[in-house]
Parts: sequence; structure tokens; C-alpha cells
Amino acid sequence: MRNPNLSLRSVARFALLAAIAPAVAAAPTEAAPAAEAKHYSPYVDETFPTELLWGDMHVHSSFSMDANAMGNTRLGPGDAYRFAKGEVVTSNTGQPVRLDRPLDFLVVSDHAEYMGVLPRLRAQDPLILDDPAGRKLYDGLQANDRGAAVMGELIGSLVSNRPLLDNAAVKRSVWDEITQLADQHDRPGVFSALIGFEWTSMPNGDNLHRVVVYADGADKAARMTPVSAFDGDRPEDLWAFLERYEKSTGGRVLAIPHNANLSNGRMFALETSAGKPIDRSHAKTRARWEPVVEVTQIKGDGEAHPLLSPDDELADFETWDKGNLNVGKTLPKEPWMLRFEYAREALKLGLDLQAKLGIDPFRFGMIGSTDAHTSLATAAENNFWGKAVGVEPGRPRTEMSFLTSAKDPSLDIMAWQQVAAGYAAVWAKENTRAAIFDALMRKEVYATSGPRIQVRFFGGFGFEAPDATRSDAVAIGYRGGVPMGGELPQPARGQKAPRFLVLAMKDPIGANLERIQIVKGWRDRKGTLHEQVHDVALAAKTGTTIDYASATYTNTVGEAELATVWEDPDFDPREHAFYYARVVEIPTPRWNVYDEVRLGTKPTEKAPKAVQDRAYTSPIWFTPR
Repeated sequence: MRNPNLSLRSVARFALLAAIAPAVAAAPTEAAPAAEAKHYSPYVDETFPTELLWGDMHVHSSFSMDANAMGNTRLGPGDAYRFAKGEVVTSNTGQPVRLDRPLDFLVVSDHAEYMGVLPRLRAQDPLILDDPAGRKLYDGLQANDRGAAVMGELIGSLVSNRPLLDNAAVKRSVWDEITQLADQHDRPGVFSALIGFEWTSMPNGDNLHRVVVYADGADKAARMTPVSAFDGDRPEDLWAFLERYEKSTGGRVLAIPHNANLSNGRMFALETSAGKPIDRSHAKTRARWEPVVEVTQIKGDGEAHPLLSPDDELADFETWDKGNLNVGKTLPKEPWMLRFEYAREALKLGLDLQAKLGIDPFRFGMIGSTDAHTSLATAAENNFWGKAVGVEPGRPRTEMSFLTSAKDPSLDIMAWQQVAAGYAAVWAKENTRAAIFDALMRKEVYATSGPRIQVRFFGGFGFEAPDATRSDAVAIGYRGGVPMGGELPQPARGQKAPRFLVLAMKDPIGANLERIQIVKGWRDRKGTLHEQVHDVALAAKTGTTIDYASATYTNTVGEAELATVWEDPDFDPREHAFYYARVVEIPTPRWNVYDEVRLGTKPTEKAPKAVQDRAYTSPIWFTPR
């Protein structure tokens, strides 16, 4: 069902008149008994989240060694927060930059490995210079012919997992500064500065990185300095740290795997770090600490792969599938690895483990984030500042190599292959650290590749087609089913198949929507895994309106709003299954086209000129008795 124009009715569906409800509930009259007043107001007993918050959970500042080494020497965590809150910031290349709209929250996720070391070295911090290893690094940086070599040694030490500097006093000082900065920028109800860091394990260059996010302020988060991959490069080591933190402080913390497409088959492997098959204990531990996964970011989209999903015409979206992150020595991708790197396939593998172990380690929600190393959380095609300072706008970045393999040039990743993505969308009760953390834990979150598409997704057994067009559709969704991230109940007598209520609205200042799809994955009774993509809502008029000469488009195709109720025609209550919604925009100019028009850069023949940005909701699962 469609509505080509945004309206107050449309907005009410998503917000459910959240601002009016408290006023109605708080205005009793002398003539009406309290009980009658309670029954009159439909909002009194509602507790579901009504705020859609937008943020980036993966931004690196000058405190990250690699970001600093690549030119981000000026913009620290405080600058990253200021930018996310909508302020104008001057980039490291001297250009003013600002978001079109402020974000609601941000995680500055600087690497735990060498966290803050390079800024301290440049500032001649005595804590570092009094350490012989620190003095050696400093002296190397001062020599013009050694500076680049020292940077290479630092980066190489991450791959070899052998630290060149390990100073507890420096770690403590830097972490105190980071947590205090987050507290200073945190404004409950307005902007949430979540404390976090990145644990950067990359054995042989295989990306096992996780972003660690705290629900807490500095009073708890600062009590324990971050664990790094130098302390243990197995995910099990990180999970043990998270458990120690919660037991020691009474706080709350989680980890977010990211960029699985560069892990060369390790992120969603069916073995533990010791090479043993995943058992129930391991599955339970992973599910406990990793409730969501970063599924789209600058280093490629990780929802699906065309070789794994050959019947999905939209599976080949901003795909990076050449190798891993062993810079200069990239290890090539082998076909078998793909199955353990993409979110949809991992969700299917999780169904199999659920059937065999009773626990699904891959029952995760999905978010997007940028992984920007510029301190600038830009994910829009027309305002994309790139992965690192060296590929910021104003340079011939479409022609540059971004990740270079000295062994095999065919494994190089070019700068034009960077993806203007992504953001995390969170359905929360309020804009606070705790409420955002709660949403992540219950998986009521979703990913977009950049635009602020609004999506609600519910599963149940009693939805009817007219529910999609009712002004109280959101309330119907919560009362009659479960939201994204939830578990479908068992069907009652007479209920044959689940129905899914999905509501989507375009980014208010972005492109119209082309379609809504529901992706189903299931495990049949023989143990075979399947998937199918269903088009459940399609705009009446589709196509492209792009004018490449001016890098513009019109919303004369697509719809401002799509909504529907869809019933699974192949449901079997004896089979494990998951469902998630994918919402796709009409074609718009890709970021490199904006470069061509605004900056006069040379077109790159291999670079796509159009993009269909999208949103992926967290799944809804069904587990048979």
C-alpha cells in the first residue's frame, strides 16, 4: 500500500503522537472518575519505544594510531562529538565540514592498541619519553627518513601481535581523558556520547575487530582500562574481559563485530579460536556479549553476497571480497570463506546451531556505522569525507589505491570502492546511554547505508491487511506481535502462518522508496538451509531520474511511504526460521559523481555512478517446539 506524500498521519504512525500522549494522560477533569479517564486515554499503559535515534557507533579520532598515522593529527574525540552534534569542524585538509542534520548519539571507538600514543608522542609527554620504548619511537618519528618506517612498524605490530610499547601509566592517563570527554559531551535527552573503544584483533590480517560499547559513564567505565588484542587476540579473551568488567563494576558492556567481509572466513566460523567445533557454552557466551553486528560500513557492505544468494538481484551491493586486512601482504579470498563472512549466511548458520545446540550464537541484530578514521561521521553520498584523511574530498581520490597488496595488484582496493555508509538506527524510549544500550540488547535496531529511512517491522499471527494503513499501526504492531529483534510465539490453534507488518518512510530530505522486501531464511526438517527474498511492497512507478551532469535526481518515481502486511506462504511450524526487512531507495548519484560535478575530478570508468541505498532491519526469529 502506498502514499506518495508525507503527511501528519504518516508521521503519527511512527511517533504515535508521543508528544500528545502525556498531555492527554495528565489532564483529568473533575467530572470524570479516575478509572474512566484511564480507560479513555489509549496511551496510559503503553511502554514501547517511540523515539527513533540516529547515530554512528564506529568513529576513530586522532587517538587511533592508524588514523593519526594516515593524517588525522588534529581532530580528537571532542572534535568527533562536536561534529556529530552538528557543529562546523575544520578537517585535517583545512576544509570546513558539517552534517546536514546532527546525530543523536556517537561512539568514539579509538583502537585500544596504542590508544592515544601518537598524540602524546607529538606532545612530548614525559610518561612516554621516560619509557625507553617510548623514547625509541619518538626518536624514530623525528627522523625524516624514519617517520614512515616507524608508522609501518606500529601497524605491522598489530598483525604480528607484538606491541612496541606497553605502558600502564600511559594507558590509564589516556583512558581517563577519553571517558571524561565523553561525559562532558553527553547530554541526556539531547545527545548521547557513549563510551567505547575498538578491540583490534587481526591474526595474519584477518579482521576480527569488535567495537566495545558501555552503557555507563566515566565513574564505572574508567575503572578498568580497555583490553587490547595485545592482551589476547581471541574473541574469547575479549568476552572474558567484558565479564570481569561487569562483575567488578556493576556496569554494562557489549561488543559489536564489524566488517566480517575482511575476516577471510573467520568472523562467523563454526569453530572456536582453538579450532574446536562450537559447543553450547561457546554459543551461549557469544550470544550474551554480541547482540548486534555491524553489517554495512565504508569498507564494504556485509548483508549478502551474490555467490551465496544467486537468486537475489540486489545481493551484489558495494561488495568487497578480495582478501583481508594484511596491508601490503593481502591474503586472497578463497570461495569457501564467503559463507562465514556475510550476515545473511551467518543467520542461516545460526539456525542450524540452534537446532543442534539449543543456542544460536549468531542471533544478532543489524546496525550500520562508518568506521571513519577522520573523526567525521559522514555517510551521505553528497557529503562523504572518506575513510581516511588521504582520501578526503578535493584530492583525486577516485584514482587512488586505498588498500595495496604488494604481492598481487589484483587484490588492491581502490579509493573509489569506498562506501558512503552507514548509520545505526535505534528505537528507544529516550535519548540516553542506558536507553540506547537497552535497545541494542533487545535488538530493536537497524542498519542503513546512509539515508535516514524510517522503518518499523513486526511479526505476529493476527495482523490483517488494513492494519498497514491505520494511524495506530505501530500500537497494533506491539500489541499483536513482536518488533524487530524479537521471537515469534508458537501459533495458537487455528493460526497457520505468521504475518509481518512493515512500515517504511523515506528519509525526509532524501530519495523516495522503491520497494520493501522480506528476506526469509530457514532450516528444513532434513537440516538443509534455505533463503528466499520476497518483494512485499513495490512503488507504482520505478526507474531512474538521475541527471549525471548535475549530480541531481527527482522524486517523481518511487513512494514517500510504503506499508504492508505480508503472510509467509511457505511457513512450517516444524522449521527454524528468521525474517528481516530490506527497504530499498530509488537510484541516486553515488558519491564519486558528486566529486566529478563539484570538484571536476576525472570520471573513473570502473566506479558505479548510481547507488540504491537501503535499510536492513534486525530479524525476527521462529523456533519450533
